[in-house]
Amino acid sequence: MRSTPLLLTATVLGSLAAALVSSCGQVEIISSGTTGTGGPAATSSSSGNGGAGGFGGGGIDLPDAGQGGSGGGCTGNGCMGDAGFFCGDGKIDPGEKCDDTNTASGDGCSADCLIEKDFACPTPGAACVSTVVCGDGKVTGTETCDDLNAKPGDGCDGACQVETGWKCPVIGSKCEAAACGDGIVAGKEECDDTNTANADGCDSGCHLENGWVCPPGAPCKPTVCGDGKAEGKEACDDGNHNLGDGCTPFCVREPDCTQGACTSTCGDGIRLPNSTEECEDGNSASGDGCSSACKIEPGFTCTSTVINGGNTLNVPLVLRDFSKNHPDFEKFSGVDHTIVASTLGPDGKPAYSKAVGTTPTTSGKANFDQWYNDVPGVNFTFLQTMSLPKQASGVFQYTNTSFFLIDGKGFGNEGNNHNFHFTSEVRYWFEYKGNEQLDFTGDDDVWVFVNKRLAVDLGGVHGPLSGSVKLDAASAATLNLQIGKIYEIVVWQAERHTSGSNYTLTISNFDNSTSVCKTTCGDGIVAGDELCDDGVNDGKYGGCTATCTRGPSCGDGVLQPLDGEQCDDGVNLSPYGGCAPGCKLGSTCGDGVVDSLFGEQCDDGVNSGAYGKCGPTCALGPRCGDGVIQMPQETCDDGNLTPGDGCNSLCAKDTPQ
Repeated sequence: MRSTPLLLTATVLGSLAAALVSSCGQVEIISSGTTGTGGPAATSSSSGNGGAGGFGGGGIDLPDAGQGGSGGGCTGNGCMGDAGFFCGDGKIDPGEKCDDTNTASGDGCSADCLIEKDFACPTPGAACVSTVVCGDGKVTGTETCDDLNAKPGDGCDGACQVETGWKCPVIGSKCEAAACGDGIVAGKEECDDTNTANADGCDSGCHLENGWVCPPGAPCKPTVCGDGKAEGKEACDDGNHNLGDGCTPFCVREPDCTQGACTSTCGDGIRLPNSTEECEDGNSASGDGCSSACKIEPGFTCTSTVINGGNTLNVPLVLRDFSKNHPDFEKFSGVDHTIVASTLGPDGKPAYSKAVGTTPTTSGKANFDQWYNDVPGVNFTFLQTMSLPKQASGVFQYTNTSFFLIDGKGFGNEGNNHNFHFTSEVRYWFEYKGNEQLDFTGDDDVWVFVNKRLAVDLGGVHGPLSGSVKLDAASAATLNLQIGKIYEIVVWQAERHTSGSNYTLTISNFDNSTSVCKTTCGDGIVAGDELCDDGVNDGKYGGCTATCTRGPSCGDGVLQPLDGEQCDDGVNLSPYGGCAPGCKLGSTCGDGVVDSLFGEQCDDGVNSGAYGKCGPTCALGPRCGDGVIQMPQETCDDGNLTPGDGCNSLCAKDTPQ
């Protein structure tokens, strides 16, 4: 039913000084005076046009007020009028969700006093606080990742942004390398040389290849064993060509045999049955199942295997070339069992048997001491590997009736058809179990030492001679061997005459154990080259396959709406205006949520740009307080909503207080 308008004259207004209810519900005290030039009396269905400076409407229909004219309109910014209620007053007024004493957007409380996304405003009049916490396992705000920590260098930096060269497909989980070959070492990569070729130091899976080093930001280069710098996969580098000093000339760790029975060191490739080592894979690298401390790493299973259980036994070989003019070469002939002492010297080398004087086939201690040591100008050193193929009988044997391994090298052949003047050294470490046997045939000099004690003496310049040593109970007593301990066996040889060169080495029962470590796909631990392992490995969405690769998942570039994906561009790093982490559509202008972190000042879901509304780009539209007088809604605009300063919170002129 239409109500009857109540008409109030100027006289009545002046005598009552009545409190009138405006269109926004606030009480406004109108002083007596002349009304503005108004239109027809306002009713509940129509409103008059207020004159400039006057109260809108020629009449008022109670309890609903008509729309005010240019002097008293109610549009936007709280519409609270001169009663003191407005956005920015530090109090939660009707229609407001927050009030932080200002009308600036981007601080958690928008220009319309609405709480902005990813903020909380618990205390009126106080600053809002961000709810974004990097490291909480949730991607919020401008974050593009969250791996449950705020540490940089693991793919998700301290501000929870994905680092270059990484990808973080699973929120709350570890990040991984974006791609092998992009030039950035990330995730489980050991190197990245900007390609996926093999045999250039960094293989197709971005794993470091043996014999190479790949410095960060520089091309891979071959390592130089013997330069005194342990690089790449070198376990050690002591800068010399000596065997038996803890580090082979091939930069592999050796057992420590300085006190007799050897002590196995982590990384030497030998694991005793009662060792404190959980594993022993012959290197000092972690991440391959056996750590640098020889402990089994999570997600791996390590089993013992016989080192020489295959078809070939490889042992290091050191050769030193001499000139035929050396005093001990090409000068003597005959068997000589008086050259070396019965035990090795303190340096682990054969000791000359005489402090002074000579033997029948040598010229004295000073010259002999050069045979197995590097002496610039006297000899050249060459490193090789001697391979002993496994025979049908199960023994390993190297045999060569033309043992000329450095022809044309060092001092060269010196007019002969072969290089006849050199020495050689072979060392092998073994766990003594009993009845091991070594057989040797050669010319010229040959000495075999076990546990630093002379076991075979074929010294002198002679044709092929044979010798053997069987480590039975009798010889064990002589050589001071104990079951279950590690010992060193060394074969020293010299070729000193142009009559021929024969070399046969046979090893049997010298078995050592090492570890082979493999990942266990399905144990729920991501290890080695596994991309994922959830312990189920059924290949379902977001899970892992039976081969520990990722099943269908967010980030694979395939939209899978049945699994909750809204988008998937393969990267998913656009929390605003694109595809966000988690394969969810990012925030956008027009979604009805103020995303101030991305520059939005407002968002009412319509964004018409009308007076007091939000613009199409989520920027504030024309409104009271913007410093621009918008006619006919405003008669003033001093850039604020503060009443009592001549322009009230409805942008109508008032009396300054």
